[in-house]
Amino acid sequence: MPYPFTAIVGMDDMRLGLLLNAISPSIGGVLVRGEKGSAKSTAVRGVAALMPAIDVVTGCRFSCDPAAPDAGCPDGPHGAGSAGTRPARVVELPVGASEDRLVGALDIERALSDGVKSFEPGLLADAHRGVLYVDEVNLLHDHLVDLLLDAAAMGASYVEREGVSVRHASRFLLVGTMNPEEGELRPQLLDRFGLTVEVAASRETDERVEVVRRRLAYDEDPAAFAAKWAAEEDALRERIAAARALLPDVRLGDGALRRIAAVCAGFEVDGMRADIVTARTATALAAWAGRTDVTTEDVRRAALLSLPHRRRRNPFDAPGLDEDKLDEILRQFEDEEPDPEPEGPEGGPEDGGPDGGGPDNGPDGGPDGGGQPPQDVPPQRQEESAPQNSPAPQEGSAPAAEPAPGESDTAPEAPAVAAAEPFRTRRFDVPGLGEGADGRRSRALTAHGRTTGARRPRGALFRLHLAATMQAAAPHQRARGRSGPGLVIRRDDLREAVREGREGNLVLFVVDASGSMAARKRMGAVKGAVLSLLLDAYQRRDKIGMITFRGAEAEVALPPTSSVEAGAARLEKLPTGGRTPLAAGLLQAHEVLRVERMRDPSRRPLLVVVTDGRATGGPEPLPRAQRAAGLLAAGGTASVVVDCESGPVRLGLAGELGRTLGGPVVTLDELRADNVSALVKTIRNSNSRRAA
Repeated sequence: MPYPFTAIVGMDDMRLGLLLNAISPSIGGVLVRGEKGSAKSTAVRGVAALMPAIDVVTGCRFSCDPAAPDAGCPDGPHGAGSAGTRPARVVELPVGASEDRLVGALDIERALSDGVKSFEPGLLADAHRGVLYVDEVNLLHDHLVDLLLDAAAMGASYVEREGVSVRHASRFLLVGTMNPEEGELRPQLLDRFGLTVEVAASRETDERVEVVRRRLAYDEDPAAFAAKWAAEEDALRERIAAARALLPDVRLGDGALRRIAAVCAGFEVDGMRADIVTARTATALAAWAGRTDVTTEDVRRAALLSLPHRRRRNPFDAPGLDEDKLDEILRQFEDEEPDPEPEGPEGGPEDGGPDGGGPDNGPDGGPDGGGQPPQDVPPQRQEESAPQNSPAPQEGSAPAAEPAPGESDTAPEAPAVAAAEPFRTRRFDVPGLGEGADGRRSRALTAHGRTTGARRPRGALFRLHLAATMQAAAPHQRARGRSGPGLVIRRDDLREAVREGREGNLVLFVVDASGSMAARKRMGAVKGAVLSLLLDAYQRRDKIGMITFRGAEAEVALPPTSSVEAGAARLEKLPTGGRTPLAAGLLQAHEVLRVERMRDPSRRPLLVVVTDGRATGGPEPLPRAQRAAGLLAAGGTASVVVDCESGPVRLGLAGELGRTLGGPVVTLDELRADNVSALVKTIRNSNSRRAA
């Protein structure tokens, strides 16, 4: 029994976004972003019980509408047979689902031998005319994201296996939840969500107490708790039905359309989907308030829900909307003929959020449901407010120099400097052929890519290699009594295609933050280089981690994660100063990689060490650093050393470190993609040494 939707405390934006989609499914779904434990999944499951039932053709596995059945339905054609009614479904897509589980499975063996299309529907068929819910949608594998994008764009799902094709309708409301700390969504999928809302647990004591009280009561007796909230659930269900009935009568006047267009143009969103979704959302808000005219306030609230995730200009920008700028754009229309004033019924959005300030709002009393909630947003990059060409600290705040050998390991921290402008970097690969998650970095055996061979299937057959299958079956045709034109196929003849594509890796940065890096004001350039590599990792679908070392120890600044934004935020705040415990940084990297190999053995690591190689502190700092590097090399860790040494006198210590690690050594200038010849030559020479 799901937790009652009306019993959720606070979370007004999330509840409003879900209710608007229940009123107008054409909005296109909602993405709920927030920290763990903030009732995201609870709200999504709770709203399912409030959605109206749908009419379906009896016995149709694809939920065809009796009034307009799909002409191409695999279970069709449907005549004037019996019709039934069932509740709207909320179908959950697990993050680790297979392709066949999502789109359905086609029996290739029967198709080849008997000429019969035997199709088992997948989750996209189950979700037709309902809700497709993806928890932790940002962790979904790329090949599943591609299938979701195709189905969302075309309203249909296609399953094809070597020329055998099945198509069925698949129109669904896409609802996703995610924790931004675990990584962001691909822009193409992000744009498919009509609305986005940010949620965070309340910091108010009374509200948190009420949340715990209700949850404990529900866990003790779910049936009794649901009965207590049954009246509120029925009232909300009736209000949703009334809003759906009123929706066709809502008038979206030219004034409202001009406001919507001005807002979308003012925030420079890409394409026209933002305008359409904002218009649909504003219309649903008016229907929710019981009005037939869209007001300026409806447009404002719709923009706050539909635009934040569409105005990101680069991967390090956090979603959000400048409300002052929004109000300024809308004020330009004050002299025009005003829209009708809100005259919604008591309990509409003007009177206290999506549920009218009822008991489900808890002790907060229910603020309005259209604003932007507090966000745990990484700080903006400092170069946005400082000159990009002067990343070094200003005079009077120069970073601390490298301490003398007799000084304490604890040196004063120099102020964090801004990163230089990022640039496009060359790609670094992990040598060999992996089998990790789909990505865009290193060579790997993947479900998608160019076909390089064939093999006997391991379990269910997903990718038939037709030529190899026919070649395996051909010698046995006489013994099998072949008499017709077709081949007699047996299970042992089937061969699956072996495909080679690219995988995502774990890119672990080990960044030197000691005084020697800051002494010549190099840290701005170093941060710019690391930021560029972070951007490259984002584009290649890698996981990232970051270790920094300074003073007397190394620190895991960012445990391995898919959130490149978190890495950029940690990098921006990185202070410098103190000695250079290089060995501690490398040993910490060895420990992090050891743990990650146990968690995800198929994801191969790439170690990126950013240092000038000047190890100091403790007995025999350079030999200890070399031994730590040898330990990483012995474990087969692929590595790259970014040599940050500059000036007329260079010791070449980073080069020695790279030779011990067995990976290429590149300077900051050689990281740039426009310096192709020198970098390619360096990598090829290093790979030749490794092969030897």
